[in-house]
Amino acid sequence: MTEPADHPLVTAVKPLVDAMGAELVGPGDARTDDVVLAWEGEDVIAVRLPQLSDSLDHILAAMERRHGMPLAELDRRTKQSVVRTLEARGAFSVRHGVETVAGALGVSRFTVYNYLNRENAAKGE
Repeated sequence: MTEPADHPLVTAVKPLVDAMGAELVGPGDARTDDVVLAWEGEDVIAVRLPQLSDSLDHILAAMERRHGMPLAELDRRTKQSVVRTLEARGAFSVRHGVETVAGALGVSRFTVYNYLNRENAAKGE
């Protein structure tokens, strides 16, 4: 059998797992809340999903890498775009999500709520 790290299924899902901030573990080490992936009826690898709060930190770090600078250094329009993206990804459903995002953006919670309200008003909600 192919080693799990070299298996085509592992190669295919690794970029997604990394983007989510998840972890790959052997199927024998899987816990009940891990997602076991099988290939042709054989368990190959398990994905350990991150806690939601860890996911938000991972998403914020990825956004900083994408923009090439700390989020707090972005201009207002770009910060508003970041808030829209985070809202679409469910960042504000996480406990203390607004506070975490506000801290990363270097703005107040009030400002984040204003960005969210402005976006929802533009959508006609």
